[in-house]
Amino acid sequence: MPDLSHGTADDAAAVNALRSSVMRLSRRLKHQRVDESLSPTEMSVLGTLARCGTATPGELARKEHVQPPSMTRIVALLEAKGLVRLEPHPDDRRQKVVSRTEQAEAMLEESRRKRNAWLASLAEGLDEDEWAKLRAAAPVLEKLAHL
Repeated sequence: MPDLSHGTADDAAAVNALRSSVMRLSRRLKHQRVDESLSPTEMSVLGTLARCGTATPGELARKEHVQPPSMTRIVALLEAKGLVRLEPHPDDRRQKVVSRTEQAEAMLEESRRKRNAWLASLAEGLDEDEWAKLRAAAPVLEKLAHL
C-alpha cells in the first residue's frame, strides 16, 4: 500500500488529477437527473436502499454520513413522495425499517439508464487504448468509492 503522504510529486499530481476529474464528472452526472424534485441526498438514500436492501433510519444515517434527525426528515420526505415505505422492524418493535417502493425502483432504473447513456456517449470520444484503460480502472474506482 503506497503512503501518499510521503509520495512522489507524480503521486501527488495523480491524486490531484483524480480528485479534480472525479468531482467534475460527478457534478456533470448530477445534471443527468430524471426527477428534478429530488435532492441529491434523497437520490443517494434511494441508491443506498437499492444496493443494501432495507435499513433502519439509523443505518441509513451512518451509510450516508448524516445525523439521525436529518435522515428521519429525509425518509419522511421520501415516504410522502411515495418512494419509500416504513414497516415495523422484525426484531425491535421500537424501530422501523425503510424499503424502497416500485415507483422508486422504476425511477432509479430510468436514472441509471439516462446516466449510463450519457457516460457511454462521452466514452465514444475515447480511443481504444483509453477505453481499455478506463475498463481496467473501473474496479479500482469502485473500490475507492466504497472505502
